[in-house]
Amino acid sequence: MDTDERGSDDLLSQSGGVSNGSVMSPQPNHAENNNDAKKVKLDKQNGKPSKVIHIRNIPNEVTEAEIIHLGIPFGRVTNVLVLKGKNQAFLEMADEVAASTMVTYFTNCMAQLRGRAVYVQFSNHKELKTDQTHSNAVSIHQSASAQAALQAASALSGQSETQGGPNTVLRVIIEHMVYPVTLDVLCQIFTRFGKVLKIVTFTKNNTFQALIQYPDVVTAQAAKLSLDGQNIYNSCCTLRIEYSKLTSLNVKYNNDKSRDYTNPNLPTGDPGLDAAAGLAGLGGAPGVLASPFAAMHGLGSPLTSPYSNSAVGSLGAPGMPLAGFQVPGAAATTALGAAGIRLPGTISATGCVLLVSNLNEEMVTPEALFTLFGVYGDVQRVKILYNKKDSALIQMAEPHQAHLAMTHMDKLRVFGKQIRVMPSKHQTVQLPKEGQPDAGLTKDFTNSTLHRFKKPGSKNYQNIYPPSATLHLSNIPPSISEEEIKEAFTKNGFHVKAFKFFPKDRKMALIQLPSMDDAVTALIKMHNYQLSESNHLRVSFSKSNI
Repeated sequence: MDTDERGSDDLLSQSGGVSNGSVMSPQPNHAENNNDAKKVKLDKQNGKPSKVIHIRNIPNEVTEAEIIHLGIPFGRVTNVLVLKGKNQAFLEMADEVAASTMVTYFTNCMAQLRGRAVYVQFSNHKELKTDQTHSNAVSIHQSASAQAALQAASALSGQSETQGGPNTVLRVIIEHMVYPVTLDVLCQIFTRFGKVLKIVTFTKNNTFQALIQYPDVVTAQAAKLSLDGQNIYNSCCTLRIEYSKLTSLNVKYNNDKSRDYTNPNLPTGDPGLDAAAGLAGLGGAPGVLASPFAAMHGLGSPLTSPYSNSAVGSLGAPGMPLAGFQVPGAAATTALGAAGIRLPGTISATGCVLLVSNLNEEMVTPEALFTLFGVYGDVQRVKILYNKKDSALIQMAEPHQAHLAMTHMDKLRVFGKQIRVMPSKHQTVQLPKEGQPDAGLTKDFTNSTLHRFKKPGSKNYQNIYPPSATLHLSNIPPSISEEEIKEAFTKNGFHVKAFKFFPKDRKMALIQLPSMDDAVTALIKMHNYQLSESNHLRVSFSKSNI
């Protein structure tokens, strides 16, 4: 038995094994005093191959899931044991080949858990036996958390097998892309897990996709396991990641669509820019070509935490933090917002309040603004200014919702006037104090049943479109005919230009009005219109015409 494991073996013999997932307090020994000697021993040899890995110097608070996360990129993990009292752990792989790959990798690249360097070597134990004694095995009793983590790890292993073997090139699909996602943003996110060599972005079947190449399979697999299913922005721009069939990317140009970070001298594909770059290069060694986007915002270092924490969990088990992964305390507005970078026209990470001006004083009400702005987010409060009734403050539930509303509705004509929408300096909309004159101009909609985005990842995020003359109608009961719906609109003063039920789902329809102005007014007036005893009409803007 090698020196590195003697301390853990002594502990096991003293405690009579591990019971109920914990270890009894060890008797005083000189293990800690000999720590430096152990490190020297570890450097000299990693022991004979075994499918059981021994990991030392782990932080006290590390979970079984984090230990498993270290092993997943190398193969299937079959068992785990954490000895928190000794800052050690055992990890059993499915076979010696996977274990050997892991030990070799972490011999050349120091493993880390929660910022602390940990030491990885073969164990002298040949297997981890659950609740059984064995001459050359560690006897353990799995805790519930260990069982859950192992089940999740097994599920992940199954996923990767069905998609094909691990590869250095990842294929990334962005679903529900409410915000644009640039090559630079992808680079910042994926650099979190290791050096990115090349990126190629493209659009296929109206879906934005990217191919990202890492130097080795281990880094690619770690990125895939950690990022697959995560949202770049809250509740939208979801990353779907699989292994590409390509083993290497051939990048011809360094621009906003593709980038080879190993070859900064590639042309941009724009003759004017390439000529300018050539002249600039005469004065010194050329650097990596930065996109105008990157240059504008000074991007250069990886983001500390590049995406929203709405779906973060380790190994698919909710609530378990990812190993070595820092999650922001508050939901990030965007990938760049999390890094403290502001894009032109965006609001700050805390800006949920919008200032709307040039409203039609005769027509506008808090309810009308709630309905209209509610197309792009959950409106919490509306305050029409008492001394300036053509202006209002609108508080959205989240900053990215405020940004969406501002993007789509600034300069939109509402009740015949072109409104202006901009960020407000206020952080919240204050309700009037008792006795303060308000005349019903301030309304609190926090608990409204009409919020469209209450559920995390709501499908309504997939159906956000700019204002148009065509409206999307839903929640239509089967008993209601086309004529009855058109009559409801006509009765409320709207001329219906065209109408069409969805062929496969009569609960939904499109209705076209003569102009966008008419459609905006119709949305305000007809959303939540009662069609039957139990059905209220749902209205939003459509992406298509009839």
